[in-house]
Amino acid sequence: MTTTASLAENLARFRKARDMSQEQLAEAASVGVDTVARIEQGTRKTSRPATLRKLAAALGVSVDALLGNLSAPHSRDVDITPLRRAINTDSHVPGLDDFADTTELLSLPELTASAHAAWRAYVDGLHGQLLHALPAVLTDARRVVRDTADDNRAGAHRVLSTAYRLGAGIAGRLGFDDLAYSSAAKAVTAARESDAPDVETAISLRYLAWTLVRQGRAGDAERVATTAAAAIEPRMLDRDPVRAGVFGNLLFNAATAALTAGAPHRAEDLLVTANAAATRSRGDTATEAAIFGPRVAALHRVDCAVRSGDPEEALHLADAVPETAGDVPAFWEAGHRLFLAAAAAELHRDKEAIGWLAEARDLAPDWVRYQPLGAGTLRRLIDRAPRRRGPAYAALAAHYGVITPDAARS
Repeated sequence: MTTTASLAENLARFRKARDMSQEQLAEAASVGVDTVARIEQGTRKTSRPATLRKLAAALGVSVDALLGNLSAPHSRDVDITPLRRAINTDSHVPGLDDFADTTELLSLPELTASAHAAWRAYVDGLHGQLLHALPAVLTDARRVVRDTADDNRAGAHRVLSTAYRLGAGIAGRLGFDDLAYSSAAKAVTAARESDAPDVETAISLRYLAWTLVRQGRAGDAERVATTAAAAIEPRMLDRDPVRAGVFGNLLFNAATAALTAGAPHRAEDLLVTANAAATRSRGDTATEAAIFGPRVAALHRVDCAVRSGDPEEALHLADAVPETAGDVPAFWEAGHRLFLAAAAAELHRDKEAIGWLAEARDLAPDWVRYQPLGAGTLRRLIDRAPRRRGPAYAALAAHYGVITPDAARS
């Protein structure tokens, strides 16, 4: 996605995000204050290259960023080469076998613990830790699958499926949607060979549906999610929390897909069913299988109201969200705050929106950096702010990447 804002808009936004007055910017850039004012007012349509370089340098951005000629980054320059290699490794292709470097073979408990640590980094939004650890988990799991038999081999397939799901999740978060789909598809294949094929396949299909939404294939995503949900749906007297959680999460994915496809009523029906399953659960839980429970279901309804363009209903629903009786990951709570901030901003309740954005940052500081909703909401607030708001506001803008230093200044 390419930035289309004008020089006037960008200069004003970057200045306010840096907590600088027009006078301070003019002084830092060694240009006249009237020059800054006229550019921001749009009355000065052209500027000398030297002036642009001075203004960009004073703001800590490139000239291209100031002119709005940069593509919005998804990955923030994160190196995913090791993850890409680990996901795409194929022992059937000469030269792509990842078992050549070492003969070490982990036990199934060791492998399971390693995968759980990677999952914990994922839900805690610790992307650096996850990107470092996940390629090794994938390699170790494939090695155990290859070199063991019987129940241990099926258990290793289960761990391998989990690792591929994490690969799909982090690749999607970073904007590499095709890689996310490839990893999710491999998770489905591994799940079918696991020691719990029905549940593990349903979990993996949830990730696959999520990647389909990201690829713009909302209809396919809804069909995948609803079909998988029907296969795993717990019966009336079935109190298995794992099946209930997977079922509910699949319905969340289906509802998101339905909203994306422009079918809010169908999405609401799916959410009502998911909420009924959550009500029967004993509290909120977060496991490799699912993040689900009464609070989680209520949060998702709020988020979907924002997605459907009804900010007033979203904030109304937020007032009725129950307190958690269990474990809701910080990144999920942070995501909810981002939706609340977007709703408040839509209603011009800017002070509330800033508060929600700050809460989201404090809950999951690394995770929110990769969420375009947060950056987009804050950019909107800055654009309509009549004046700079102070250093705390500037720090928030920097954290969300509304303005970031660019090493390649021109």
